Amino acid sequence: MNAVPPEGCDVATFGEAMLLLVADRPGPIEEAQAFHKRTAGAETNVAIGLARLGLKVAWASRLGSDSMARYLLAQMQGEGIDCSRVVCDPAQRTGFQFKGRVADGSDPPVEYHRKGSAASRMGPADVDDTWLRSARHLHATGVFPALSASSLAAACKTFEVVREAGRTISFDPNLRPTLWASPELMRHWINHLAAQAHWVLPGLEEGRFLTGESTPEAIAAYYRRLGARVVAVKLGPEGAYYDCESGSGYVPGFPVREVVDTVGAGDGFAVGVISALLEGRSVPDAVRRGAWIGARAVQVLGDTEGLPTRAELEAAGL
Repeated sequence: MNAVPPEGCDVATFGEAMLLLVADRPGPIEEAQAFHKRTAGAETNVAIGLARLGLKVAWASRLGSDSMARYLLAQMQGEGIDCSRVVCDPAQRTGFQFKGRVADGSDPPVEYHRKGSAASRMGPADVDDTWLRSARHLHATGVFPALSASSLAAACKTFEVVREAGRTISFDPNLRPTLWASPELMRHWINHLAAQAHWVLPGLEEGRFLTGESTPEAIAAYYRRLGARVVAVKLGPEGAYYDCESGSGYVPGFPVREVVDTVGAGDGFAVGVISALLEGRSVPDAVRRGAWIGARAVQVLGDTEGLPTRAELEAAGL
């Protein structure tokens, strides 16, 4: 474990980082001749985006002690993320994934190698209550709880600790059906966590599966009834629909010159919404910022290249 972190942070997150190997050409992954090395992980994508906007961000996880772990840790620290709660265990291994290239704007093929990874072995004992209570906000996704029974228990504990401390929680369902034993179990636990979050950020198809509703308005109303203060339903190129204590409405999407890679767009959206709400911006302004960052994210090869700096955000008037 690294040095003790500075007192408190703006945003804390728990989750698995993986080495990402992106194919050098469109087509089946097995036909690629070379790969570009990147970082991947829903929670760490958001952590990187928030850190680039100047927020103090802390990330808790577990890695192996291999070259992949050293690369990931160096990348996160280079972004200014507090990694003092990241454990590098020589007895465990770091997860990685291959991602194919596409030329038609569709979702690229992804091949995961994460079963039994170091992060999947995290449990409630890995949650430092005192450290977590010092954060202003917790961002969580549906990926970390899906890794294993112990990571699910750890995720539940983080929600309990943060709610008891009176802090806010944002939650992106980020469904990973192959990681769950059944669709019914996934629906149960994702909605269980969403019911404890203050800001819920589902995609339209995710929302339909999780709630049984068909429209953005009905999906948002479902989570508002569960207690969410803000719900923003992502609508892809069409933007997003929001429902909150002060009203509801649609925010249009931003024009995209060329869709290069759709992976990471939802994480970019979360970066925009979370950063703006923590700054005290209105919900429509927060969702507009999220839509803008999401549009940037689909125009780059990796998961994080499109995440803006504070200067780029200000130049865009957002």
